[in-house]
Amino acid sequence: MKNEAILRLRENGGLSPIDIHFADFMERLEGRQAPELWLAAALVSSCTRRGDICLDLFSVESRLFPETEENPEENHPVIRPGLEQWREKLMNFSVVEKPFEYKPLILDDRSRLYLYRYWQYQEKLASLIRVRVQKDGNNVDRAMLQKGLARLFPGEKQNRGIDWQKVAGFAAVTKKFCIISGGPGTGKTTTVAKILALLIELSGSKKLSVTLTAPTGKAAARLKEVITFAGARLDCSDGIKAKIPEETSTIHRMLGSVPGSPYFRYHSNNKLNTDVVVVDEASMVDLALMSKLVQAIPPEARLILLGDKDQLASVEAGAVLGDLCEAGDARRFSKRFCREFESVTGSKIDIASNGTEKSALNDSIVQLRDGFRFGSGGINELSRAVNRGKAAFSIKLLKEHGYRNVQWKELPRPHALSGAIREPILRGFGDYWKSIGSPAEIFNRFARFRVLCALRQGPYGVIAINRLVEQIFTEEKLIGSGKNWYPGRPVLISRNDYHLRLFNGDVGIALPDSESNDELRVFFPADDGTLRKLHPLRLPEHETAFAMTVHKSQGSEFDELLLLLPDKASAVLTRELIYTGITRAREQVNIWGKEDVFKAAVSRRIERASGLRDALREI
Repeated sequence: MKNEAILRLRENGGLSPIDIHFADFMERLEGRQAPELWLAAALVSSCTRRGDICLDLFSVESRLFPETEENPEENHPVIRPGLEQWREKLMNFSVVEKPFEYKPLILDDRSRLYLYRYWQYQEKLASLIRVRVQKDGNNVDRAMLQKGLARLFPGEKQNRGIDWQKVAGFAAVTKKFCIISGGPGTGKTTTVAKILALLIELSGSKKLSVTLTAPTGKAAARLKEVITFAGARLDCSDGIKAKIPEETSTIHRMLGSVPGSPYFRYHSNNKLNTDVVVVDEASMVDLALMSKLVQAIPPEARLILLGDKDQLASVEAGAVLGDLCEAGDARRFSKRFCREFESVTGSKIDIASNGTEKSALNDSIVQLRDGFRFGSGGINELSRAVNRGKAAFSIKLLKEHGYRNVQWKELPRPHALSGAIREPILRGFGDYWKSIGSPAEIFNRFARFRVLCALRQGPYGVIAINRLVEQIFTEEKLIGSGKNWYPGRPVLISRNDYHLRLFNGDVGIALPDSESNDELRVFFPADDGTLRKLHPLRLPEHETAFAMTVHKSQGSEFDELLLLLPDKASAVLTRELIYTGITRAREQVNIWGKEDVFKAAVSRRIERASGLRDALREI
């Protein structure tokens, strides 16, 4: 690899300035020009920005850099060295070392190259989960457990077959670590409310400290809402119901963010004072945050993760929930687990679910299968088809099966979009602009409809659609012309501000404040279920939120949504994105797109490079 090739790669290699600066920095630390090191450093920086934990050297074997399809000879692309040759050269650099050594770059024996901090996050998380998985719950009164499971999880009396919520309850009580995965409406949060009631009963006179958390403010508020609703309806005494916690918080607030730094007040040397930690919407938690969270939890405490493994992964690096679920197998339990479950509940786990004892992690993962939100309607059928990668059948469901709550529309051309989208926008947001009520009521109205976009840029992206929506509302005289701030403007926070306790993804609404002479204030849901308000000028980076990306919609639910796909295929368009978008709706999904683009997206899965799965398979 010649230095001239690196110069061309700098100019036309699809690398960001930070990738190039990092690669330059590695060369400076090495003290000499080293093209193989420069390329590896630039690529590992680039892939972590895209969401990978590491660079899989094998995956880029024989690739051209910069990648080009036209006249490759004229563009003089860089062809990276052969895998073994590259590995050998990298291991001879002073800035590269094997795992467990303190060097900027870590190269493992499977040809995965890490930034040191990401390798450390992965290793600490994997080691702590290994310890947790091997531990059973504290001495549990089996007679009380039997009675509690029968009373709180009566599902088998109503449905034939295995009550997977009961299996989840048994796993969460008997293990120190438990993952409860399932699609929308499968009862994950209701299940955990029952689990908390059971744990409180089993704790007797001892006070059980329970921490409920989620990655975003809206997800934490939703967790509080469901726990409160489900807890009031449990088949247990009023005394137990009163002890079920209702307070929730974001993970950042729970850990105690240190302003201006990536550190937290609670960490491996200053652990949280808690007996049980429940993390909702765990698919949204990136590797760094999950590692820091698990390090801060006392080893004797239980950790329960709730989430949908098939949703989009976190925006930052890692797909932790997916890696955890793939490292184990939610359909295979150990023979010991099956025997103990039967001895306590009298119910058998179907022999098809009783596989080999491949991994101890299997007994900690339960997949809920029965959906209650959608029933057997179009949203349920469509989400299942998309999740299984059945692109042609998904289009057929949208176009031919006559489901009223899932509708397909051919994507209008950009010049025709304004006219086509006008009626859906005015109808969807119609209730939102009715006479102003309380801020809480306005938030409820705002949750009834949303436009979800796959991209930020372009004629079908979030930025353009929000401008278009505001233009429609201006023409209807619902908002004043040329005003940046107006009553009813929804905003989405795009940068964390630890001083204001506002985090990326939080949504607020600008409304007149009677306590401030009717001046506009932006109201945000607080962790305790109330609303807090801030002057618009105090907000960190934000954007209008009549339309939002599918990524930013995670943890939200809307009665109806319009999912707007771009007119061209993109690497961003994946099965997980389509599935996540569809399952944000409670009642109605409208998809506007081009058939070939939709099919290509459903056929493409997110693949994030990671060593976490392999580290956990060794349990």
